[in-house]
Amino acid sequence: MSLATDAAEPLETADTTNGPRHVAIIMDGNGRWAQMRGRPRLFGHHAGAKRVREIVEACPDSGVKYLTIFAFSTENWKRTQVEVSGLMKLFQRYITKEAKALSDEGVRVRFIGDRVRLNSKLVELMDNLETMTAHNDRVHLTIALNYGGRDEVARATKRLAQDVATGKLDPETVDEETLPRYLDTCVLPDPDLVIRTSGEARISNFLLWQSAYAEYEFIDTLWPDFTREEFARLTAKYGTRDRRFGAVAT
Repeated sequence: MSLATDAAEPLETADTTNGPRHVAIIMDGNGRWAQMRGRPRLFGHHAGAKRVREIVEACPDSGVKYLTIFAFSTENWKRTQVEVSGLMKLFQRYITKEAKALSDEGVRVRFIGDRVRLNSKLVELMDNLETMTAHNDRVHLTIALNYGGRDEVARATKRLAQDVATGKLDPETVDEETLPRYLDTCVLPDPDLVIRTSGEARISNFLLWQSAYAEYEFIDTLWPDFTREEFARLTAKYGTRDRRFGAVAT
């Protein structure tokens, strides 16, 4: 898969008919963006948080109904205590600041990931935001927080095994359609397009099961510099792809 073309390329008109319904984004590059400016990494995370609003607002124009963003992975706990603590405070501040605006703009917010390790105040804010926006349907924003694809599958498998053990589920009926009902994303469609910013060409344990047939775009742009124009170009590009899902073109 090639990196995105030069930013000087003419912007394509987004095709809201053939474009992706669900876009997932690995928001990478905040730390490097800050370091390039001689600032601490948390400065970049704050800049990246502001970028989220712009991309959420851009979704309807590109025909994107579902947006899933990777905010904090299960592996991110390995970062310095200063950075982790700062990120947790940033998440609380973001939810508090953006809750009303998101609700007023018709955005439904969901969180995926394991909440057990998160502090109780943050979990309370997450629960409240989900409840506040539960009636919205213009854009469905899913925030992956303390999320890892392998961890999600392990937790889902445990719940599935418990249902088999208690007789709620017949093991003979288990197939590839069964496990998704136990995943954090059980109420969401699979992503059509996954974008990773910052030039890294890996998926970093993000939506492993769900992205089996997703298209991928690995772009050089650092997340704080990612614009709605680039988002529109990538979603329009998706509409030109021939998606056969293993079949042969006729």
